[in-house]
Amino acid sequence: MPQPLRLTPIAVMILATLREADMHTYEMVRLLKERRDDRLVPLQKGTIYHTVARLERDGLLAEVGTDRDGNRPERTTYTLLPAGRRAVEEWVRTELPQIDRASDFRVALSEAHNLERDEVVALLDQRRALLVASVDEHRTGLSGAAQRDTPEQFLVELQRQSALLDAELAWQDSLRARLSDRSLAWGIAEIPEHIKKKRHVSKETTP
Repeated sequence: MPQPLRLTPIAVMILATLREADMHTYEMVRLLKERRDDRLVPLQKGTIYHTVARLERDGLLAEVGTDRDGNRPERTTYTLLPAGRRAVEEWVRTELPQIDRASDFRVALSEAHNLERDEVVALLDQRRALLVASVDEHRTGLSGAAQRDTPEQFLVELQRQSALLDAELAWQDSLRARLSDRSLAWGIAEIPEHIKKKRHVSKETTP
């Protein structure tokens, strides 16, 4: 029986761009850079073209046409297939509740809008339970170290991690509240029309 396809973070991000519209590889890269997603994964041309080819071979996206602008090389336009949509959603479902794979979580968070609002809230609640357990573990460790008179110079990293976990928990609770009270627009359908129009015009005028 074939093993389930394991997507890389860059593959997830490429597929997710195609949920918005059919586009060619140059446009995918432009959009990812515009959103500063190059902070999350390297956007190297060779890797991206190789990933697109693999996703096409695996039946997650498909060519829908080519175009040429003047003397520039032809550009192939791709569309997202149903299997690609499901693959993105499943990857985000797997990674969003995690606390031990920071780089994958950041990508999952950036693509969490591909899931329904209520499902994201439920996944964040799962993650919250893990965060609370980790916060308690770090506090217990610091308390035990203090009782053993451990010199503080050996605990600065533990103190830092404890502070970061507290901040992470507070931030996540704030995000959950905004999702729950619907003060945060969520999903492509809730993007304002003037932003969608601007996005479309930007695509049409890409050199």
